[in-house]
Amino acid sequence: MKTIEHVVENPLGIHARPAALIAQACTAFKSIVTIETDEAKANANNVLQILSLDAQNGTVLKITADGPDEDEALAKIEEVFNEVVVNKAKKADVLKIAFFGTKDYDRIFFSELSKDRGDGAYNVDIKYFSTRLTEETAQLAKGFDGVCIFVNDECPRSVIETLHNGGVKLILLRCAGFNNVDAKAAAEYGMTVLRVPAYSPYAVAEHAMTIIQAANRRINKAYNKVRDNNFALSGLLGIDLHNKVAGIMGTGRIGVCMARICKGYGMTVLGWDAYPNKKLEEDGLLTYVSKEELLSRSDLISLHAPLIMGEGGTHHLIDSDAIAMMKENVMLVNTSRGGLVDTEALIEGLKANKFHAVALDVYEGEDSNVYTDHSEDMLSNDIVARLTNFPNLILTSHQAFFTREALQAIAAVTLENARNFNESHPYGPAEVK
Repeated sequence: MKTIEHVVENPLGIHARPAALIAQACTAFKSIVTIETDEAKANANNVLQILSLDAQNGTVLKITADGPDEDEALAKIEEVFNEVVVNKAKKADVLKIAFFGTKDYDRIFFSELSKDRGDGAYNVDIKYFSTRLTEETAQLAKGFDGVCIFVNDECPRSVIETLHNGGVKLILLRCAGFNNVDAKAAAEYGMTVLRVPAYSPYAVAEHAMTIIQAANRRINKAYNKVRDNNFALSGLLGIDLHNKVAGIMGTGRIGVCMARICKGYGMTVLGWDAYPNKKLEEDGLLTYVSKEELLSRSDLISLHAPLIMGEGGTHHLIDSDAIAMMKENVMLVNTSRGGLVDTEALIEGLKANKFHAVALDVYEGEDSNVYTDHSEDMLSNDIVARLTNFPNLILTSHQAFFTREALQAIAAVTLENARNFNESHPYGPAEVK
């Protein structure tokens, strides 16, 4: 255990931006890091707890780290505190953002982090709209500098034209995927598109393993049977993952996390990616093979590729031909994009008893359902009813990202992107071109 003291020198105290940067940094460390004042104590990986310290200019902080990387953690926190803010020419004193598709959980972090004004702060003013961004609602953004949207918002050329005519210059995606934005049209209209390249790959990978194991071990059926006072084991037979083969399609950060989880189960891990990362092979995590070999050898196939349309893309990466290559009793999980899987081909495969288990957090045509309550509505799209009719299939509502750590990261990175745009700082991998 190591402890250092730090005197807050910023005139704004520990305001939203350093709190967010510290919390984001500390989520990557194994050490337990705490920040204390004379009156309160906070976990350093929780931005809301840091802000609740109400540490003003001149406050003496006691920062403690306990764990294998405590020196690195303390050094990183000092680096954040000592960061020199370079004030470049601002496009606006306060950037006005129209925030579409707002849910109560969005406000938890965005509202807290957007409060501060002054040098080094995010300097954004957010107007929340509960409606999604569509052709019908795009005019709501008139007079705003930017819009903030999510995976189920619609941003084709027609919407971009409306946004441009209303003065919008910035599209902030509070997610990693950007296939719902016509990037070419945005570029033509001189609009900047920024995304969150990574928030919590662990959240998505952990959810992928959670739901495929739920489908494998028939947890949903077991739960309902016990509630009915039925303790018979019929219909609940699962498969060991140990000594089986896992195929990871897409070996970015999320795919790597999933590969490590599978490795921890004692599985042999195969990888397929358009741009293989040879270091993963050198480290012994996985072996790259062709798509065809992965499909034919894997007992569990997990999808983590981006959705790329057109020839040579990943749209319908899993189609009838791909399913035909798979083993009998294969397991399939998709926490990436619904369009990676041809739903009709999947249903035919389920009918033919090809799969032991299927787990989907995303599916084709989900946009109108995502994050909305249709429990009182008449059935207008039968895809969910058809999928959930199969006892070996688990379907969740695009929630793989949904952890406290991920929401915190999404808010922090999104507002950092807004600040970089407003103050002409580099965008790095956040920029969509």
